[in-house]
Amino acid sequence: MVIVGSGIMGENLSNGNAGIALLANSIATGAGLFVLITLLINISGAHFNPVVSFVSWANKEIEFFQLLQYWIGQFSGAILGVYLAHYIFDISIIQTSTKFRGGINLWMSEVVGTLILLSVIKIGSQNKDKIAILVALTITAGYWFTASTFFVNPAVTVARSLTNTFAGIQPSNIITFISAQVFATILFLFISKKIKYI
Repeated sequence: MVIVGSGIMGENLSNGNAGIALLANSIATGAGLFVLITLLINISGAHFNPVVSFVSWANKEIEFFQLLQYWIGQFSGAILGVYLAHYIFDISIIQTSTKFRGGINLWMSEVVGTLILLSVIKIGSQNKDKIAILVALTITAGYWFTASTFFVNPAVTVARSLTNTFAGIQPSNIITFISAQVFATILFLFISKKIKYI
């Protein structure tokens, strides 16, 4: 809801300036994420991202059934958030994005972004009090230093295909984005086994 809603508001108020719309979108997303992680980290572990949950399962930090529960919550929550944002802004609730986000550079952008996010979470988790701000600022910055605008989340990727607004992604581009995120996750797990610090 935060991603799509702030994208709609940013686009509505920016008079066609995509940079201002992206600035609004990134700041709101980072701020919202900081609040959510801070509030939920001691309740559910603040799991919003299927690849983050998968890494936790692979590292034997959660059980497989818990992983499935997280995935159901993550995908359904993201989709409901998109629909709620549409309702709040009085636009058609059911939509499909027409925003093309294709190209090998965007695939690589998602690989790099996912590797960065997983590394920040893994290393930052050694200081639990700082993890909310670390992740929130990484996402905020990621909007700007990656060509893909740092989706790095399969649930978010699927949900954003259901909005034909500023934050949308064409459904035909979903597979490319998610495959990049999954590839990066597998690569991260391989690297983290080799490098003791990570």
